[in-house]
Amino acid sequence: MMDGFGPPPSDEKKHLTKENDHSTFRPMNEINSSETRDIILDVAEKLIYKSGIAATGMDLLVKTAGVSRKSIYRYFANKDDLVVAALKRRDERWMQWFSGEVDKAPTPLARLLNLFPVLKGWFESEGFRGCAFINTSGETGDPRDPVRQVAKMHKQKLLDYVTGLCVEQGIERPEQLARQVLILIDGAITLALVMGDHDAADQAQDVLKTLLAIE
Repeated sequence: MMDGFGPPPSDEKKHLTKENDHSTFRPMNEINSSETRDIILDVAEKLIYKSGIAATGMDLLVKTAGVSRKSIYRYFANKDDLVVAALKRRDERWMQWFSGEVDKAPTPLARLLNLFPVLKGWFESEGFRGCAFINTSGETGDPRDPVRQVAKMHKQKLLDYVTGLCVEQGIERPEQLARQVLILIDGAITLALVMGDHDAADQAQDVLKTLLAIE
């Protein structure tokens, strides 16, 4: 059993299932939706997370989703609209998963510390490729680009969630600590992706303990 403070129960590489899919896309054969629009979004999210926006062309989307190009344009005016919609969908799924897992810890302090074991479980899952919002932001140069705006919205939602945890714990300056924790989260995600260092989550938790003056 995970107590909210330690690493996941197993150090073995996790295989994604419908139940444990944390942020990466579930296998196509587990899509139950009969709605064409949902299938297109699911496929777009998977391909963008795997290979990026530039590498996700319309031909690949058509082939992978098993729909016609006309069907895609029926729901989305162009590729940019589809990319933004797919990223918004990912934001909703990731935040729902992350907050749901973190909130399983029994106390405010345990929930704050549980941020990083939850992240580590994601790092160790099959198909982990870092933060989709940092990755796609790196493909855009204009801060006003809709992709960058979705990324900003996602990070703000994450910051707001962490701020709420700090308020629950009775932190004197919850906004300040939350911003520091967000840096720890994104730093751990980056190290896990670039360096293959899954233990970055443990080290980030150690820094948080220092900030909280916990031995």
